[in-house]
This record gives sequence, C-alpha cells and structure tokens, in this order.
Amino acid sequence: MNIISNWFKTISENPQLTLLILLLVFVTTSILLTASILAPFLAAVVLAYLLQVFVDRLEGHGVSPWLSIALVFVVFVFLTLAVVFGLIPLLIRQVTQLTRQAPEFIAYLQETVSHLPDEYPSLITPAQASQVMDQLQTEVLDFSQALVGSLGGTVVGLMTWVVYLIIVPLMVFFLIKDKDKVVSWLASFLPRDRELTGRVWVEVHRQLQNYVGGKALEILIVSGVTYITFSFIDLQYALLLAVITGFSVLIPYIGAAVVALPVATVAVLQWGFTSDAGVAMIAYGVIQALDGNVLVPFVFSEVVDIHPVAIIVAILFFGGIWGFWGVFFAIPLAVVVQAVIGAWPRRGPDPVQNEPLNRPS
Repeated sequence: MNIISNWFKTISENPQLTLLILLLVFVTTSILLTASILAPFLAAVVLAYLLQVFVDRLEGHGVSPWLSIALVFVVFVFLTLAVVFGLIPLLIRQVTQLTRQAPEFIAYLQETVSHLPDEYPSLITPAQASQVMDQLQTEVLDFSQALVGSLGGTVVGLMTWVVYLIIVPLMVFFLIKDKDKVVSWLASFLPRDRELTGRVWVEVHRQLQNYVGGKALEILIVSGVTYITFSFIDLQYALLLAVITGFSVLIPYIGAAVVALPVATVAVLQWGFTSDAGVAMIAYGVIQALDGNVLVPFVFSEVVDIHPVAIIVAILFFGGIWGFWGVFFAIPLAVVVQAVIGAWPRRGPDPVQNEPLNRPS
C-alpha cells in the first residue's frame, strides 16, 4: 500500500505530470465515446497529420508553405479519386471472383485430405479427416458469405460514402491550412507550465514523422514489387494480393504471417500442391525478407526504437480494445506510450530536464 500511496503522492505533487495524465485520459475517453459519431472528423485529423509530414518536408526543401499545402493536397485528392474509382472497384471484383471459387477450393482440399489416411494411417484416421474438412468447409463458407455481405452493405450505404468523400477532404484541407490556428486554439486551454507535456509531444511527433513518411513509401514499394513479381509468375489475383501484402507491413511480424495464408490459398487453388505454388510462396517469403532486412533500414533514417516483444504486446493490447483500428495504429500508439514512459519522473537527475523545448513545426 505504501508503494501505491507514494506513487499517487508523486503524481499529485507534480502539476505537469497530473496535466499529462489528465490529457491522456481525456483524449482516450473522447475517442472511445465519439469514434462512431465523429468518424469522418477523426479520419480527417489522421489524414491531415499524415499529409502534414509531406508538407513539412517540402517546406524543409525551400518550398513556400502555400505551395507545399497546394501540392500535397492536389496529390492527395488525385490519389483518393484514383483509389475510389480505380483501385477499389478492381479489388472488389477480384474479391468477388475469389469468393466464388471457395467451393472449388473446398472440393480440392477434400480430395487431398481424403487420401491422407491411406498415405499416413498412423497420423490421421478417416473420421478425423472428415471432421477437419467439415469444419473447414463451414469456416470458409461463413467467411465467404460475410465478405459478400460486407460488399453488399457498401453498395447500400453508397450515399454515405459519397458524403464522406466530399466532407473529409474539405476538413483535411482546412486542418492543414489552419494548422497553426488550430494548435494555438487548443494550446490556449492548457496551462503555461506544460514542459513535460511538450517534451512528450516533441518525442512523439519526431518518431511519428519518421514512421509515417517511411511507412507510406514502404507500402508503395512493397505493393509494387509484389504486384510485378506475382504478375511475372502469373499468379491469379496479383493486384489484390499485392495490396494486402503492402499493408501487411503496418503490422510487423504478425502481418506477414497472416497474409501468407491468402497467398498460399490462391497459389494452391490455381496450381495445387505443386512446384509452381512453392515458387509463389518462396517469392512471397523473399519479398518479406528483403523488406525487413534491406528496405526498412534504407527507408527509415531513425527506426522507431521499440522492442519486438513490445510491438507484439501493443498489437494484442490495442487490437483487443479497438479491434482492427487498434491493430492498424498499434505502432503509433506504442510510440506515445514509450514517450510517456521516457518522460515519466524517476528518482535521480533527469538527463533531459534542462534541454531546450523545441516545438514541432
């Protein structure tokens, strides 16, 4: 009890630490309570922060602020339209085609598994093989129906997506254009003595800028290389697999393992358990290995310094709280937690206590 009472006493006697904790609780609670209502606004805030990284980099190369904002926003709008009207319809078409092949895939697996008791009688019995296939058939069909249903729901809610497509880019533009005004307005509600909070924000901003810019480039490179590779070996659904492989880099370690399953499924469905399917999986493994050992050290000037175990814990924890989006933003959230832990007062001198506070641009 003394340890807990001393801990609370340390917090209560440190106004800056109290402010930091209150801000974290307020922001977290606000997101949890309003995420479903203010989803377009929250999406605009995230997109504006992502685009601000590229605006800052253009300004760092001597481009005027207005021209930087205009260039980044025009590219953003062009890419959004290209994705909405070009990429997404192709992906939906490929997903639908893949879903329609689910019965064929199940039949192939049933035939393959039915021969296993004859070839390996000591490992699997006919009853076990039949049980496995019944369960697999149920899971695959349920997944296919849910996937088709989600695509149908998107069509039903077309008007909602059209509205989002209009208001979200508008909010993004004004958030970028009036960034300084928005930040000043928010800062006016905080006390002047906020050095600890400022130090945490500087560290979070520094690491997230590197993470956002690097990951955007990494996704484009991995997706492009995967599409070229899969097209070269004539693997079906190359575009769909390339996109999910590119986004798998957002979830370290786990993403590569999860995406390996659809790649293997498509390869086996197309070629069976043959050397061609093996070549596809080897190609996928080489791409992931080159990404982790060559591309990431080259792209990231300052790699986010978080231990692999901490990354996996962050994915599990935030994924359990916020589902898919918790997994998606696990690394940025882990950066915030790491910055708070790094700035937390400890016994003894603080080596960065006297460093000047440089506010991010």
